[in-house]
Parts: sequence; structure tokens; C-alpha cells
Amino acid sequence: MTGQPMVFEEWSTADGRHIAVARLNMPKALNSLSLEMIRLLTPQLKRWAEDSSICAVWLEAEGDKAFCAGGDIVALYRSMTEPEGASEGAAFFEEEYELDYLIHTFPKPIVCWGHGIVMGGGMGIMAGASHRVVTEGSKLAMPESSIGLYPDVAAGWFLNRAPGRTGLFLGLTGARMNGADALFVGLADRFIRHDLKAGVVDALKQRDWQEQDSDAVVSSVLRQFEQQSADAQPESPVRSHFDDINRVTDADSLEEIIAQLNELSGGDGWLAKATRSLATASPTSLALCWRHLSNVRQDSLKEVLDKELTLSRNCLTKGEFAEGIRALLIDKDQQPRWRYASLAEMDSSWIDDFFTR
Repeated sequence: MTGQPMVFEEWSTADGRHIAVARLNMPKALNSLSLEMIRLLTPQLKRWAEDSSICAVWLEAEGDKAFCAGGDIVALYRSMTEPEGASEGAAFFEEEYELDYLIHTFPKPIVCWGHGIVMGGGMGIMAGASHRVVTEGSKLAMPESSIGLYPDVAAGWFLNRAPGRTGLFLGLTGARMNGADALFVGLADRFIRHDLKAGVVDALKQRDWQEQDSDAVVSSVLRQFEQQSADAQPESPVRSHFDDINRVTDADSLEEIIAQLNELSGGDGWLAKATRSLATASPTSLALCWRHLSNVRQDSLKEVLDKELTLSRNCLTKGEFAEGIRALLIDKDQQPRWRYASLAEMDSSWIDDFFTR
């Protein structure tokens, strides 16, 4: 089984039921999500949803570095640059969003152990789980603006639900969150020390799932271990800088907001570090993020994902995304040649086209 990109198991519980386990198993690639992994996980989740012996799903990853560092963007680059690969990129986004929706709407508890790096496509998987656990090693972000994409995987849904304008701030800057930040902005439910993971699993196996609602069983176990982890929880920079974040993201145009964010980037604190990425971000990506979050504010999860599919398909064909991956991961020259060097010189019809089917 070691060669499989996804590993599936079932753990027996004391009362004769089963906890289903899905493990992302590409640790050398930081468990980046590939089309093959999606095509293994989606049908397996559907089977578990129908199986009456399965009381909950446990979602984790092999290795301690990353739960999932994002989508397999090197494969997406091939799909954009090789003529025969064009359909694969479109299939990736379509099937990835189907998986995200399935997790969000799953009829049984899904516990996601979000230890290590959780970015992009990893956030898409984790965000929809019913019980999202972060640890002292969790590092979460939506850094798509650095590669010419935009925050997708239902980010239009979950960033718009973050307190104040923290979602807009995190989407534009790609700022890294720790576990406490994730709790504050609503992207995690419990903070538990990583060394307690085996104890959490054992406690879930020992519980009687027949007598109590499954969600309540999971919550009571996680609550117990969260109480043991209180001393390990870090401070949340997003929470402590909440007023500043709201202030610098308050303006009537994206250009004004970026100017206000850039004023913070000169210092040496958390806010300065968080905003420094804007200097090299794709202006197109920033415009897409800003408009998308504004457009879908009142939309349902399904509507958000449908609109993101249109956006992402257009990102596959318009060159900016391919250039971002080239500069960061293929040629690694860190010198992306964006179509527009700044927001000021951008043609608004260029952005309009991304939102058109």
C-alpha cells in the first residue's frame, strides 16, 4: 500500500462499528492534491456515506510536514503548456470542487487532522470537514495570488465568513495563519497538541457510538483533548491585529486598499511580514480576489463553487497562472512577468473576461 497516493483503512470501535480513515500519502510532495488522489477519495467517501457500519470519517496525512500544501500545480502547468493536456486542468478543478462540496455536505462527522502545512487545495478539503483540528504545527494560507491564480476551493464562501475584513486581508496577502488564527477566523474548530493524536484516536475507538449522536461523540472527545492542550496554543496575530486589518482593508477601491496594505510592509512585525508578498503578487490575481469576494458575498456554497469553476477554467487559458507557476516552480527564477505590472494600468475588460463562461 505504500505506493498508493491515498490510503484507506477502517478502525473498529468498541461497539462493533467502524471509523473510516482516509490518509493523503504523498509526503515527499507535501501531500499536494493530484487528480488521481481526488479520483480515489471522492468515490470512497460516497461509499462510506452509504455504509451504515461507518460512524465517522478520519481525514489525515502521512508525515509531519504537511496535511496538504495545495493542488498539484506542476501537473496543472503541464496541462496548460502541452496541447494534449488541456482537458486535464479543467477536469482537475471540476472534480476538486465536487470533492470539496461533498466534504462540506457529508452526512456523517468528518474529523480533519490539519497538522503542518495546509494551503490552497488542502484548505479546500479541510474547510468543509465538520470537526477541523489544528495543532501547534499548523500553518494555513491561501497564497494563490503569488502564482497568478486567486483563492478558490470555496474561499469565496469561507473567507467571506471570516470576522470583519480578515478574509479579504488573508485572500489578498496570502498571509500564513497559525492554529489560533484558524480558530479565530472560523477555519478550525479545535486546537489539540499533535502528540495527543494517538490518544484522540484511541478515545474515539473506545466510545459507544450507538447511544449518542455521532457529532456529539466526536465533539466530546475532541473537547477533552483540547482542554489538555490549552497551554500549547499560541497567540493569534490575526486576532491581535484585528483592528489594524480592518482599517487597512477599508477603502472604496482595490488600489487604495493595496496602497494602505503596502504602507505596513516596511516594518518587522507580523503585519509587515504578512503584507510583503504583495510586492510580487500578480495584480490580476489581486483584482480577481477582490471582485470574486465581493460578487459572491450572498451566494450559497454551491453557487460559489460554480462561479469558481468558471474563473479557474479561464485562469487555465489566459496565461497569468502558467507564468506564475513557471517563475516559482519550473524555472524558479522568481521573476514572473505578469501581464500587467500594476493595478493602475490594468484594462478592466481583461478582468471581466475571467468571470465569463
